[in-house]
Parts: sequence; C-alpha cells; structure tokens
Amino acid sequence: MSISLVILAAGQGSRMQSDLPKVLHKLAGVPLVVHAMRAGRALDPACVVVVVGHGGEAVAKIVMAEDESAQIVTQSEQLGTAHAVDQARAALDGQGGDIAVLFGDTPFIRPETLEALQAARTQNDVVVLGFHAADPGRYGRLVTQGDRLDRIVEFKDATEDERAITLCNSGVLCADRATLFDLIAEVGNDNASGEYYLTDVVALARARGLSAGVVTCPEAETLGINTRAELAGAEAAFQRQARAEALDNGVTLQAPDTVIFAQDTCLGRDCMVEPYVVFGPDVTVESGATIRAFSHLEGCHVSRGAVVGPYARLRPGAELAEDVRVGNFVEIKNAQLAEGAKVNHLSYVGDADIGARANLGAGTVTCNYDGVFKHRTTIGEDAFVGSSTMLVAPVTVGAHALTGSGSVITRDVPDGALALGRAPQDTKPGMGRKLMDRLRARKAEQKKG
Repeated sequence: MSISLVILAAGQGSRMQSDLPKVLHKLAGVPLVVHAMRAGRALDPACVVVVVGHGGEAVAKIVMAEDESAQIVTQSEQLGTAHAVDQARAALDGQGGDIAVLFGDTPFIRPETLEALQAARTQNDVVVLGFHAADPGRYGRLVTQGDRLDRIVEFKDATEDERAITLCNSGVLCADRATLFDLIAEVGNDNASGEYYLTDVVALARARGLSAGVVTCPEAETLGINTRAELAGAEAAFQRQARAEALDNGVTLQAPDTVIFAQDTCLGRDCMVEPYVVFGPDVTVESGATIRAFSHLEGCHVSRGAVVGPYARLRPGAELAEDVRVGNFVEIKNAQLAEGAKVNHLSYVGDADIGARANLGAGTVTCNYDGVFKHRTTIGEDAFVGSSTMLVAPVTVGAHALTGSGSVITRDVPDGALALGRAPQDTKPGMGRKLMDRLRARKAEQKKG
C-alpha cells in the first residue's frame, strides 16, 4: 500500500532563543528537519508534505534542496497539531493509501521503527508510536485496553491515575489518508490549551468502532529538540553512537571522544582516524586510508591507502585517489588528485586536476579565482611543481614537466618542459651589511629621542 509523509515543521521554537527556525538547527551537520525526511525515506513515500510556519521560506529552501519533489504548505496560525496536519489536506487530495505523520524536531526515529509502524497498519485503522518513559513527565499518556489503544490524553488534561501510566505518546502516527482527514474534521479544541490536538483522533476513531494500536520503540528514538541544551545533549548522544558503530565496523579511532561525525559519514574497515578530526556532511573514506590529527573533511572522497593531514582541510569536491598524500596545512577544494599524487605542505589546490604521481612542492597555490570567475588548473602525471609556485589558472602543466621554485606560471607548460617565471636575482656585494648597519643606527637615534 502506498504511503505519504506529513512532516510538521511549523513551530517557532521560542525556547531555542534563536532567530533560526528550530527545525533548521543542525544535528550531526544536518538540519533537524532533514533527519526526519531521511528517516521517512525508508517508507518509499509517494508524496512528502512539509508543513511550515515560522521562517517558512528558509525551511522550504532546505527541504527542497533535500527533496525537490516535496510539497510545502503553510500553517499561518499555530492552532495545534491536528490543525497543522489539516493544512496538508489539499496537497494530498487524490492520493490513496496511508499517511505517516512525523515531526521535524524529532531526529532519532529509525527507519526500522517507521517500517514497523507501517506494517502494524494492516491490523489497525490507526497506529501510534509509543515508548515507555523512565520519567514520563509531561508527555501525553497512551491509555490502552489489552493490546488495543483506547485514547491518548495530554498531561494537562490527564487524571492522577492517567498520569501514573508510563506508556507515552511520541506524536508519530499512521492511518489511512481519507480516514485521518475525516477524523481531524471532528477534532475540537475544548481542552486546557485551546488547541486542536492530533492525539484526539484515536478516541474519535474508537468511538466510530475503528481499531487503534501501538508500536513501541526505545525512548531515545523519540527525543524531541526544544532547547539549546537538548540540542547539545542530542549531539552528544549521536556522536557516542556514531563512534561506537565505527569501532564495531573495524575503524581505528585513536581517541574516539575527540572525533566528530556527520550524519552520513562513511568510513571503511581498517581506516585510521587520529585525534581531533572533524567530518562534515558527505564524506566517504575508504578502507586502509589514514586521516591524521586536526583535519577537517567535508563533501569529499578519500580512496584506499591515502593519507590526509595532520592539519589538512578537504572541502566539497575533493576527490583523492589511492595512495594520495595530502599533508599539513594543505587545503583541497573541487579538485581531483590521481593515484600517488602528493601535496605535502602549506598549499592550496582548488578547481584542479592533478595527475598520477605529480608532486606539488611546499607553498604551491592554484590561483583559481579572478574576482568574478573560477578557472581550472591541470597538472600532468609525474610533473614536479617547485615550492612556492603560483599557478595562475586557467593553466596546464604537462606530464613530466617541472616548474622552478618561486615561479608564477601564467602560460601552459608543455610535457617534459622546465618553466621559470620569476625575476632575475640581482646580488649587490656588501650591501646587506651596510643596510643593516644603517637601520640599526636609525633605531638607536629613535631611542635617544
């Protein structure tokens, strides 16, 4: 049966004390709402609708970058979760199958949990995701009769007996599209908050003789983010889990607590990660590679046997083939380094293609930006680029070619050629000593004055 996703992302999140919409705060390098979208992708949804409100334009931009087929609808007034879901009614008109309602500030729900929720729909008209809370606090309670869900009661409206229940509501639910919107149409706001609660659809369904069930998951999966402290706690929880998984998968982390992962970091077996490495989004490191200390990687691919760092930065578009060496204080951006290429010291390589076994000396810079346009540098296989060479793109250094140290290369260098692009040296015997004596004398006069 087909399924559509409705992701609620309209809340202002005032407790975050931020001008940024709550769902755009990042966890593991990824906005919270994107976590929800990626989890929901496991259901292979026919349609994704994201309900926005505060900062809706900014939220929509991030959502569309993640899934250009997603639909954006706006909840202009914050009148409760049932009202928020109802904003998706028109967008889903004509869609058959089920709806799963997710929350843009709940990033830890696993795809397997959502698959279990969908599977349970075959036995129930409405299915709710619940969890047993160690401290139920102010969570809504799931009131059951046997294995059937009778109703959901919000904490503010619960009796003392109901507050003693530890089975709590995550807010996530799944139901047939037509049934869900029919039930939402009956939801009222006669409650302590004066809001239209999505949770009321369970009691309404049971009053119609429809069935309701519960799928449970660990409490940690249902963690919602409402404050900076909760975001920091969620980040710490994510990092602990990511490090544990990396170690279990055969990655060597010399100092695990110092390594920062992104949500999609992919590390191959037997790769080595030294202390204080930061992985931004979209990084793949193949088996047997080494990432040395204090390096920062984002949007890049590092092949087997490559060594990166220490103190290296790989930016989006950096592609390192097998056995490449990128050393200390080197930055690579939108560049492909072929097998065995070396950039070992104090260099910037951007918008470039570096051939196999080419060696770029210390201080080499590809001058790729003219103030308006980016230009590309090509260096052939087995080329040797002397230290402190400025390569003014667009320019090509051929295979087996050399450039002299300190050169500014503005024209193509043919295969096998030697290029020198620096002013002739003029040496004046004795002038160095005379100049220094003159400067020291001037300094002494200034001190007397």
